[in-house]
Amino acid sequence: MDAASAGFAYVPPPAKGLSLAQARLKRGMDIAGALTFFVACLPLYATVALSVKLTSKGPVFFVQKRIGQDGRPFRFYKFRSMVENSEEALSSFLDSDDGARSEWNTYQKLHRDPRITPVGRFIRRTSLDELPQFWNVLKGDMSLVGPRPCMLDQRDLYGPHWSAYCAVKPGITGLWQVSGRNALTYQQRVQLDSKYVQQWSVWLDAKILAKTILVVLTGHGSR
Repeated sequence: MDAASAGFAYVPPPAKGLSLAQARLKRGMDIAGALTFFVACLPLYATVALSVKLTSKGPVFFVQKRIGQDGRPFRFYKFRSMVENSEEALSSFLDSDDGARSEWNTYQKLHRDPRITPVGRFIRRTSLDELPQFWNVLKGDMSLVGPRPCMLDQRDLYGPHWSAYCAVKPGITGLWQVSGRNALTYQQRVQLDSKYVQQWSVWLDAKILAKTILVVLTGHGSR
């Protein structure tokens, strides 16, 4: 009889993270990849920044505290895709719509998010809003591939999988992004993060990066 049939919740073993050699190899890949992308895409950065600035009130960048490796918070960067005071707008919207609140509780996303600007909708669909995270990679806060960086109030959603999340640096892309993205529930995302840490290899990172290109080009699962 397995744990599920016996009525017990599955508790994964504590995540050990990467060895020193593996961590150094992964870090070297991160630096090389992020620098190459920065140099190749500087005109794209400028174009997106100008589009955000000229079409809506507010800063070009969205900066938020997220939780990184070992549970340490860090400053997370994206191109702003939402209106100013987006947190207040979200709270007000969820209070007025029970269906939206249920969707948010399940996915931590909304299919029709009233906070997103017209330009923001485009850069989200094409993942251009994620470009500033390459700076997070160069700073050492993030990796090219890893668990999606979670917000401070999402920590409890990881339950027994929290040690796996904290074992590695969060990533710009990961198993969640190439396995369904926003079509998955948050709990499915958590399980994929844990699976990634337990099965990490250079080959797995390479496969995820290759699949990410296809996902970005098709816009599969984006919101």
